[in-house]
Amino acid sequence: MIKSMTGYGIASYDSGKTKYTVEIKSLNSKFLELSLRLPKIFSEKEFQLRNDCSKQIDRGKVNLSINVEQANSNVKAAGIDRELLKHYYNQLKSVSDELNEPGGNLLQLALGLPEVVKYEEDTVSDDEWKLVEKTFQQAMAAFQQFRTDEGNVLEQDIKMRIGIILKNLELVEVEEPKRVPVIRERLNQFLSEAVGAESIDKNRFEQELIYYIDKLDITEEKIRLKSHCDYFIETLKNADANGKKLGFISQEIGREINTLGSKANDAAMQKLVVGMKEELEKIKEQLLNVL
Repeated sequence: MIKSMTGYGIASYDSGKTKYTVEIKSLNSKFLELSLRLPKIFSEKEFQLRNDCSKQIDRGKVNLSINVEQANSNVKAAGIDRELLKHYYNQLKSVSDELNEPGGNLLQLALGLPEVVKYEEDTVSDDEWKLVEKTFQQAMAAFQQFRTDEGNVLEQDIKMRIGIILKNLELVEVEEPKRVPVIRERLNQFLSEAVGAESIDKNRFEQELIYYIDKLDITEEKIRLKSHCDYFIETLKNADANGKKLGFISQEIGREINTLGSKANDAAMQKLVVGMKEELEKIKEQLLNVL
């Protein structure tokens, strides 16, 4: 069982006065890269949200956003500290009179000084946060389900490609015995043309042929390739299957396929090996998006 690193989940809650929407999106990444976009009123909850995401999302480039829509869109008015404004204004006017400078914009300057204009800051109550947290968990559940569904699609595709590799391996076993007569004929013809048929030592020729064919033996490679493919499928079924482990196994599969190709010395077998390499590359591309 595998999961995709690509995921999407969204959930909303509308209380009539306020609508909360939580959206989670992810792409593939070697590590967990978490980006949060939150309204200011939830800034103090950022650590909790990051902690929850880290526990439930292993890897991926994740974007989490929370949007708040108020049914009443009236802008809350700012408050002015009148006493502080007067204090600043009188001080500015006093300095202006001492320096004999025009004071036409003193009020504007005073309004821009610290703490004169105060905006009413929104706060979130415990009850409101519980609603947002519930919506977050619903979005997370949808996100995880999306990853699972995508993982099932990836798993079927990868299994199909491993099956093609194993099928090509069976065809390699069919072609392999045909190599010996061809190699024997090729070497015999080369020696006949080089030194003459009557000068060939038949016993020595057979000894050298056996040595040469032994160098091209692929029995061990076939056994290891079959074993790696079986282990790959077994790992796919495990509950703790992950892309990194499958990536390591695919590297071992690649080594055996490459060795088969270097030892094949046969056009038909080489063609089958090329087909294996093509399927393995597609598997590796898919594994980049496996959790």
